[in-house]
Amino acid sequence: MTRIDDTFARLRAEGKKAFVSYIMGGDPDDATSLAVMQGLPAAGVDIIELGMPFTDPMADGPTIQLAGQRALEQGMTMDRILDMVRSFRKGDTTTPIVLMGYYNPIYSRGVDRFLTDAKAAGIDGLIVVDLPPEEDSELCIPAQAAGLNFIRLATPTTDAKRLPKVLQNTSGFVYYVSITGITGAGAAVATNVGPEVARIKAATDLPVIVGFGITTPDAARTIASVADGCVVGSAIVKEIGAGRSVPEVLAFVAGLSAGAHSA
Repeated sequence: MTRIDDTFARLRAEGKKAFVSYIMGGDPDDATSLAVMQGLPAAGVDIIELGMPFTDPMADGPTIQLAGQRALEQGMTMDRILDMVRSFRKGDTTTPIVLMGYYNPIYSRGVDRFLTDAKAAGIDGLIVVDLPPEEDSELCIPAQAAGLNFIRLATPTTDAKRLPKVLQNTSGFVYYVSITGITGAGAAVATNVGPEVARIKAATDLPVIVGFGITTPDAARTIASVADGCVVGSAIVKEIGAGRSVPEVLAFVAGLSAGAHSA
């Protein structure tokens, strides 16, 4: 059982849906990013996705791309991401943290070293968007062996033939991408998402969390109502990018989490 598994068990017992938030590590600077991260649990966040900035974020829209650029310009590195996690863990040993990003920074560090360091820092899971199931031996299987959940994305184009392959080594939860295209594009629609979530849940016992296209408390509530919870990323990152203060960002997050938890 990982912290992620424990969190979903607790939420099920409470009859609540999960609210997952994404922030880019180091955006706009180390101190602000850590302060936001430290405030997320009190704002109602059940699981934190922490972005690893990368120079070629092909799946991300302009909002997340700019956040990554800001972080890189501030000198953000994998070591500093892990330092953030260690600092967070000094005050919070229960909230799950999922590192999200691309394989290149992990490969550059070396998979074995990365997994050892990530586990020691307090990471619970990984979402690596550019490693398909055919490459599970690269990172997915070693990560699971190291005690980290490996969370896979399913999309509207993941058909019945492809879905079993996507699910075969996934753990923690399934991240359903509600719309085609990059992050921050379009809006999730519950009437479209609901049947897709049901289709995935028929094939796995894992929770299904829906992300992309959720920007308001009402949207968080309606999407969470047809899934096991929802993820908000670009909308939060946009607030950070607009120069909002840490309390303002956390108040925005609290509104979203209240929406999801009311589903």
